[in-house]
Amino acid sequence: MGKIWIEAAINGAWTRERQPAIPITKDEIIADGVACAKAGAAIIHLHAYDEATGRQKDSYEIYAPLIEGIRAQCDAIVYPTLPITGSGYAGELRSAQERYRHLEKLAQNGLAEWAVIDPGSAIFTRFDEVARGEAGYTYFNPDEHFYEGMRIASEYSVRPSYAIYEAGCLRLGAAKANTMPRVPVPVYRFMFADEFCFGFPPKEKYLDTLLALLSECDSGAPWMAAGLGVDIRPLIAPAVARGGHIRVGLEDRPWGVKETNRGLVEEAVTLIRAAGGEPAAPAEVRAGCAELDAKFRRGQLHK
Repeated sequence: MGKIWIEAAINGAWTRERQPAIPITKDEIIADGVACAKAGAAIIHLHAYDEATGRQKDSYEIYAPLIEGIRAQCDAIVYPTLPITGSGYAGELRSAQERYRHLEKLAQNGLAEWAVIDPGSAIFTRFDEVARGEAGYTYFNPDEHFYEGMRIASEYSVRPSYAIYEAGCLRLGAAKANTMPRVPVPVYRFMFADEFCFGFPPKEKYLDTLLALLSECDSGAPWMAAGLGVDIRPLIAPAVARGGHIRVGLEDRPWGVKETNRGLVEEAVTLIRAAGGEPAAPAEVRAGCAELDAKFRRGQLHK
């Protein structure tokens, strides 16, 4: 059994109105990221916020100090998000170039190892909204946006972290990666959900369905169990047993929980070890990814 990667998704785009415990200021985000890394998370995923408005703001000038601040205190793979266009509170639909501008500048300055590059759109409607007769929203991710992200990944050797909300996201992501041999092998992040209507609930039978599809489309690529509005704990032991990785954090938890990111990472470490796994250090994640890239270049990894 290989080492298990733990990713901590520390805030998300929800704002404190929806998830009160998330960090949003520079000092809070850096402190939370460092705490999660020291607790066992090799990967830190964050959203940048405008402190004056309390809303997500995806600018290089905000992201760079956050990434540098975490890296200055610990070793971790720290990577940014992109605007969740269509939501109203996390960014309106804009051009592909505008949406990925911060990522390209981070990559140019050596501050982007991984990146959110999502293949396909998804319906972000919650079951409580359905019950109240309210409409949710669509996370718009047009192909030209996905292709722009992949261009940056290819040019700067940034690893794509694919959010797999639906089966078609996996198929599109694998097909595009197969046409771009310079892009690092993507990480397929299976996005399960309890509170949202997209995708699958966090059950083993659905994990196996996604793994069967991944085997057909991009056999050998790394994957992790994650989600939104979800309790991912029931899938930690099954994911470890199947050679997968784990994402936890307040971005992914049901809204309003009274938890901490550090506590969620510590719990994940305990559950991974109980399942016979051992958390990976950042250097081990990088080494594993480099080995996969080398196998792909040698034609030993099917895409």
